[in-house]
Amino acid sequence: MITNSDFNFQKNEAVMLELPFSEHIEELRQRIFHIIWIILLLTCIALFEVKFLVKILELPVSNVKFFQSAPSEYFVSTVKISFYTGLLFGGPFAIGQLILFLLPGLTKKETKVILPLLLSSLCLFGLGLVFSYYALIPAALNFFLSYSDEVIEPFWSFDQYFEFILVLFYSTGLAFQIPVIQILLGLLNIVSAKQMLDSWRYVILVSTIIGAVLTPSTDPLTQVLLSSAILLLYFSGVGILLLIKN
Repeated sequence: MITNSDFNFQKNEAVMLELPFSEHIEELRQRIFHIIWIILLLTCIALFEVKFLVKILELPVSNVKFFQSAPSEYFVSTVKISFYTGLLFGGPFAIGQLILFLLPGLTKKETKVILPLLLSSLCLFGLGLVFSYYALIPAALNFFLSYSDEVIEPFWSFDQYFEFILVLFYSTGLAFQIPVIQILLGLLNIVSAKQMLDSWRYVILVSTIIGAVLTPSTDPLTQVLLSSAILLLYFSGVGILLLIKN
């Protein structure tokens, strides 16, 4: 029996397919335009409250004095902080625009798969940022401070400090996308959950390499934390894939 909702969904899909290619491009252009404006607006708002953001970024480290090596260094750093803040908080809006663009052309079965994956990807990226802020960044900074304790007085360039934590933020957020990638590979029948489990030895090796490459610091604690998180995410992805397939 075909319900009204099914009929409307099929009707929207048919309309989407009947639209000429130029109209699809125009719709995509408009949605990208809206995303850019939202990111610029959020960037301007962040720039007005940038001192508050700077204080938040400085919280993971104590007993350190920051300096600027050039007259414009702090200003350039605050502009970058504002832009990345706008990019970060504009992410959910961008995902929403992507969903609205893809939704009319998806079948009901595809919608049930793609929408949860997109939302899960967004949540995992946010979880990666939280993990980086409360675990990785303090561990890395405390390692460097304790290593030079009683030998060198810590005076850090704020711009270099910001670049350091920025790499940790985004590399951790990207690393937390592993379960989403696994589920996609499994649903496309490229790699099965059993094959993922059988490759656990290689996964441990690769997670160690990724932990070393993605962390800008050379301290072992930060690398071990990120490698452990990657392993946990990997086996969580395998477990979720097994549940979906069964």
